[in-house]
Amino acid sequence: MKFTALYIFTLLAMVIAKPAADVRSPLDFEMENINGEKVALESYKGKVVMIVNTASKCGLTPQYEGLQNLYETYKDKGFVVLGFPANNFMNQEPGTDEEIKEFCTVNYNVTFPMFSKISVKGKDKHPLYQYLTDKEQHEFGGEIEWNFAKFIVGSDGQLVARFKPKTKPRNEQVIETIETALEKR
Repeated sequence: MKFTALYIFTLLAMVIAKPAADVRSPLDFEMENINGEKVALESYKGKVVMIVNTASKCGLTPQYEGLQNLYETYKDKGFVVLGFPANNFMNQEPGTDEEIKEFCTVNYNVTFPMFSKISVKGKDKHPLYQYLTDKEQHEFGGEIEWNFAKFIVGSDGQLVARFKPKTKPRNEQVIETIETALEKR
């Protein structure tokens, strides 16, 4: 039997790709971190996770300070912030991964995990954000409005909340949601 390269490539893609129906959690994705290393988000299962799209040249950029503060406050209790730089809003994240990493480190002493720049909106939206914004998958769906939209994932891997970009990381409701999710661990 003769196999064409396209046929073999198609078979490999089917084996490697995870069908959308198999995605049951935002932690079902493998992402590239800001250093170019692959990270299975399932490695964060058992923790309370905040997923946030970030930008370095935005009026909301000072939220990095609050995100870092949250991370430092709750990391030993099982909480982690995952930052996903995105350039979808008025070119407010134009830098390379290396430039973003340097900016976050120098200006905000960011130590929480940062990932490679992705798209969170539009036709090139990353599959993670396709899942996060899918209204049919969960009640927290809907397009990302701006930089610093925040999703909270419980220790079971399921979404428990979404906060608008202007909601500051140290907002009372955000803290209450994190603490409640941590109590359920």
